[in-house]
Amino acid sequence: MTTPLPHIEIDGSPATDPALLASLLTGYGHFTAAQVRDGRVQGLDRHLARLDRANRELFGEGADGDRVRALLRSALESAGRRDAAARVYVHPDLAGGTRTVVTVREPYTHIPTPQRLKSVVYGRPAAHIKHVGGFGQTYYGEAVRREGFDEALLTSPDGEISEGAVTNIAFWDGTSLVWPSAPCLHGVTMALLEDRLESVRRRVTLDDLGDFRAAFVTNSRGISPVSHIDGWDFEVDEKLMDRVHTAYASVPWDALGD
Repeated sequence: MTTPLPHIEIDGSPATDPALLASLLTGYGHFTAAQVRDGRVQGLDRHLARLDRANRELFGEGADGDRVRALLRSALESAGRRDAAARVYVHPDLAGGTRTVVTVREPYTHIPTPQRLKSVVYGRPAAHIKHVGGFGQTYYGEAVRREGFDEALLTSPDGEISEGAVTNIAFWDGTSLVWPSAPCLHGVTMALLEDRLESVRRRVTLDDLGDFRAAFVTNSRGISPVSHIDGWDFEVDEKLMDRVHTAYASVPWDALGD
C-alpha cells in the first residue's frame, strides 16, 4: 500500500510540490516531532522549548511559540485533521532569517512490540539538538534492520551507550531506573517520564548489560520494551512497563489554541 504524502506548509502557506519538498528536508536545521490527538499534544511546552533552544543555538534568535502553535493549527486545518503525526522544522532562509516548515500526516498508532537492538559505534554530532540530516542514524538503523534487528543502539568506541538511532533507552536493575549519561538527545518522551518516575542518569556500557533485568526505548511514537541487545536477552518486565505506560498516560494533552 502506498503511504499517503504528508501535508506540508511553509510559513503557513501550502507547499506546491510536497513530494519534492519532503525529499529535500535535510541539511542544516532542527525540528520536533509530536503526535496530535483532537488538536492536542502531550508535553507541548517541552516541544516549544526545544525549538526555541535549538533556534537560539543555530540561528541566534528564539522561536516564537505562539507562531508555532498557529502554524500547526493552520496545517492541521488545511489537512482536515484533528489527529496526526506532526513535525515542525526550522531551516535557514537564503535571504536571511529562517523558514518554518510544518508537515502533517496520518497519526501513528504505536504497538509496543519488544525491540531487538544491535550496538554500533556511532555518536550523533551535536547530540543535544534534534537536527535534520541524520545520515548516520538512518544508515545504521537500516543496516541493523537488514540483519533482523529493530533499532541501532549507538555507542562510543569503548562501548559506552548513549541512545538509539531514533530513541532514548532506559534500563531497570530491579531497583533503579537508569538513563545513560552519555551525550544524547534529551527526548520529550524521556523528559516527561523523568518528571513522573524516579530515575538516575549514569554511565552505562555494553559490559554492564548483565547488571540489568529489563530495558525499554522511547520516542515521539511511544514506548516499547527491549527484548534483546547484541548477545543479551531481556525479559519483558510487565510490572515495570505498566508503571511506565501509566506514568506517560498521566501526561496531559495541551491544546494548540483557537
